[in-house]
Amino acid sequence: MSALSTPATFVNTQIRSSPSKFGSLNLAFSLSANNKTGIFPRPFTAVAATSMASEQSSVKSINSVPDSSIKLLFVEMGVGYDQHGQDITSAAMRACRDAISSNSIPAFRRGSIPGVSFGEMKLQIKLGVPRPLQHLLDLEKVKSVFPYGAITNVEVVDGGLICSSGVHVEEMGDKNDDCYIVNAAVYVGY
Repeated sequence: MSALSTPATFVNTQIRSSPSKFGSLNLAFSLSANNKTGIFPRPFTAVAATSMASEQSSVKSINSVPDSSIKLLFVEMGVGYDQHGQDITSAAMRACRDAISSNSIPAFRRGSIPGVSFGEMKLQIKLGVPRPLQHLLDLEKVKSVFPYGAITNVEVVDGGLICSSGVHVEEMGDKNDDCYIVNAAVYVGY
């Protein structure tokens, strides 16, 4: 039997609907697999027990990005990973680079927006970072990724992911096998 066709057994399955304006669904289940291939070395539990509406309201800040001080033109999105070394700032910088790496913004340089010059470009950044790592984030380093535009607001919200990279490589500075993942949304306007 191949690793991809290893049968899994769901136990203790509970599905509860929770009323909210988004019609969210709460799930709680345990998953265990037949361990013939070694894919799942032990049973594990996955739980999702909060509605999206309550999660969003718990992480919104007063200066939510994007705020009304920007005339929004477009949004760039990216994902960044730090697989070795467990550095959340590196993951956030990679997420921001990913967001801006496939774009060119000639409108600001060429005067395509009447009455708006290159010097008036504004950026607002929203980062989804795992809560236990948010205090380790160096926002000044993250801001250094952007070659131009005035950064007027940065918001860090609960998001991203901590997962296993599958390997612990001490020579690469690993403290464990954690991989950090950060999501970025970069709002561009004037």
